[in-house]
Amino acid sequence: MTDLVVRRLLVDMEAPVERHWCAGDAFRTALLNALSMSFPVGEQFFIDSVRDGFKALPAPLQDRFRDEVQGFVGQEATHRRLHGLYNEHLGRLGLVNRWEARARDRLKMMEGVDVRHWLGITAANEHFTAILADWLLHNPDLLGDRDPRLVTLWLWHSAEESEHKAVAFDLYQALGGNHDWRLRWFRRVTVFFLTDTLRQTLGNLRQDGTLWRWRTWQQAASFLFGRRGLVRQTFGPWKQYLRRDFHPNQQDSSASQRWLAAHSHQFVPVGR
Repeated sequence: MTDLVVRRLLVDMEAPVERHWCAGDAFRTALLNALSMSFPVGEQFFIDSVRDGFKALPAPLQDRFRDEVQGFVGQEATHRRLHGLYNEHLGRLGLVNRWEARARDRLKMMEGVDVRHWLGITAANEHFTAILADWLLHNPDLLGDRDPRLVTLWLWHSAEESEHKAVAFDLYQALGGNHDWRLRWFRRVTVFFLTDTLRQTLGNLRQDGTLWRWRTWQQAASFLFGRRGLVRQTFGPWKQYLRRDFHPNQQDSSASQRWLAAHSHQFVPVGR
């Protein structure tokens, strides 16, 4: 079991967000803004999934998972709140969050469904966030230095995603979730996640007035497929989820541990 500490991040989310806050790069900024737009509703679903999965466990297993579930819920609730504040700034910039509405409509179909399906979806999404998190922690310079507050927000969020990446997966396994359904949900989540990310990123670029600029797509090609490209470097870790013997903790979390140790002055532990 991982010791999950809930941390209060020492950042001022009242200050405005610059239009191209991520190294002056329109594409990078649009993509990361798109991901942030998905977090409040997505992380509430993850919280509900883990809470309900915990309640479905027999009492002896609840004792085993209790501290980890409480830490997971506390961390995700903090992420949801701060990204909600971040997203309010994006709205002031004229960006319209269409991802959240689509996600809410999709989640209505999950009402009354076996909690193992909720956990299968959550575990798949947590794998996506964990591999993105590890990539950001290894490439922090790509966030630039125009807004140190948002750089800290993204890297702190990444460090905690790496910390709690196994919680939903372990609950799914503990409740008897099977391999075939784990892969079915992973494939579906992959399609929805990539499609929603693309649609919201394009929407952000269109609203920003940079969608049809050649420079934007040069930036996109480099960011996604360059030497340190997001797609290029995360495809291998993404594929590992398909293995029958996969477990999230097989993937390295040392970058998360290093960041938290080196930046302890930027947050205050508030509980477990």
